[in-house]
Amino acid sequence: MYHSSDRYTYHQIGSTMSPSTSPRRAHHLAAVVLAAACAVALSACDKNMAHPAKGPSPAASSEAGSRSASGGDGGGSTGGAQSTGGTGGGRPTVAQSAASAAGSAGRCRAASMRMSLGRPGQGAGNIRYALVFTNSGKQPCTLRGYPGVSLLARDGQSIGRPAGREGGAGQAVTLAPGASAHAVLHTVNEGRKGSGCWKGADLVQAYPPGSTESMTTRGSGLRVCGNAFTVSTLSPAAG
Repeated sequence: MYHSSDRYTYHQIGSTMSPSTSPRRAHHLAAVVLAAACAVALSACDKNMAHPAKGPSPAASSEAGSRSASGGDGGGSTGGAQSTGGTGGGRPTVAQSAASAAGSAGRCRAASMRMSLGRPGQGAGNIRYALVFTNSGKQPCTLRGYPGVSLLARDGQSIGRPAGREGGAGQAVTLAPGASAHAVLHTVNEGRKGSGCWKGADLVQAYPPGSTESMTTRGSGLRVCGNAFTVSTLSPAAG
């Protein structure tokens, strides 16, 4: 047996309560359900915090920034190297080309030259001869300094002593194929100095600067007097 008030409580709670469930127990059950829901929600939040959405790492961001500042991978340094080239987009200037050609020319050797002795020039008691070296090769070559010069008799015997050096060392002379340079042989007229004259030379022997191979040409009656016999450094134009 139950009273009408018990029937009202049963119909008010519905199917979630049995006829014997009290209002206090109903409130307790609702609190449990709410706590369970909150626990599920907090678990989802913790999961999201433990596994955040992936983004670019600091190292990747730093690398991207560096690439942007330098104009791309390797682009900045390559562009800098190109910008330091010659005038006009890396083309060498005329002066650079001339310097390069002179620097690339090897030393003139006896085997690729011919030598000749010019006519004597006299003045104020001095006699001078131009000793001319001509590049007979197919490539430019360079001469610098003094040739080693001696006078020879027809049989190859030396006459007097080798020429001493006169004047400064001078600059390098680059000879294109067919071009010439010359040194000046200097002596004095007979009687200017009291030591007499050497025998006239049949041959002039010369070693080009830096060479161990000699060249010879006709002496054309060259005769040294007063023991005055010198040679100058090579000059670009033949005398």
